Amino acid sequence: MKQTVFARLTRRRPERYQWRKTFAAMVQAAFVEAHQFEITRPQIRIPKLPRAFHGLRLAQLSDLHHSPFLSDAEIAEAVRHTNALQPDLIVLTGDYISHAREYIGACARTLGQLRAPLGVFAVLGNHDHWTDGPQMAAALAAQNIRVLTNENLKLERDGAHIRLLGIDDILTKQADFPLALAGTSRDETRILLSHNPTIIREAARAGIDLVLSGHTHGGQINWRLLTGREERRRWLVRKSRRFMRGHSQLGETQIYVNRGLGTVIAPLRYGCPPEITLLELRSF
Repeated sequence: MKQTVFARLTRRRPERYQWRKTFAAMVQAAFVEAHQFEITRPQIRIPKLPRAFHGLRLAQLSDLHHSPFLSDAEIAEAVRHTNALQPDLIVLTGDYISHAREYIGACARTLGQLRAPLGVFAVLGNHDHWTDGPQMAAALAAQNIRVLTNENLKLERDGAHIRLLGIDDILTKQADFPLALAGTSRDETRILLSHNPTIIREAARAGIDLVLSGHTHGGQINWRLLTGREERRRWLVRKSRRFMRGHSQLGETQIYVNRGLGTVIAPLRYGCPPEITLLELRSF
C-alpha cells in the first residue's frame, strides 16, 4: 500500500515542477513586456471631418503612472518616440502619477518636451486627483500643456475647425459633461478627451464623433491568453468589456481606449503591451 502511494506521488511531481516552470516563465515575460511599449497606428474615419483636417495625425499617451514601476527615463523615451512620429496634435488622457506627489514635477517636465503644431492637450485621471489634482494640473500648465477641465476649444486649420473637448475625471466626480459641451454643435466635428471610457454612452447620446480614453490599461493582463476555459472567454466578450482596449463604436460615436504606458498593483503586463497611439483621422 505504501509503495502504491509513493509511486503515485512520484508520477505527479514532474507535472508540478513543469507547472512551476511555466508560471515562472509567464511572470518573467509579463515583467519584460511591461517595459516594451508598442506604437499602434489606427485610422479613424469621420465622414464630416473638414477636408482641411483629412490626414490629421493625432498622438495619444495615457496612464503613465510615474512611480517606481515606470522611470523618468522610460517616460522620456516614450516622449522621444512620440515626437519622432511628427504628430499634428498630441493628447494626454490622465493618470500621470500613481500615489506620490514627489513624481508630479518630474513627470510634467518630461511631458513638457512633447511638440506638435496644433498643441499638446490633457485631461486628469482618478490617480491624479487621489494624489493632488490641482498640483498636477498646474505642473502640466507650467509646461505649456493645456489642461481641459470640463471645457472645449476650437482647433483651426486652413479656415476650417474642429472642436476638442475635455472632461475631468468621472470616478472622482469631477466631470461635468454638459459644461464641456457648451457652445458646441452636432454639425461640428467633436473629439472628446475623457480619462474614463464609461463616458461613451453619454457621448453617443450627445453625438460626439470620437472619444479618446485610457484608464483600463487594456486590462493589463490578457486573460484570454492564460486560459482556454469557456466561462472566462464568455466573461471577456460581454458587451461591458467592449471598451477595454482599442477601437470600438456605439451608434455613430467611435472610441479609442489607449492601453497606457504604466502599470498599477504589479509591474506586469501579459499580452497587453504599453502603447503609444498615432491615430490618423480621415474624412473618406
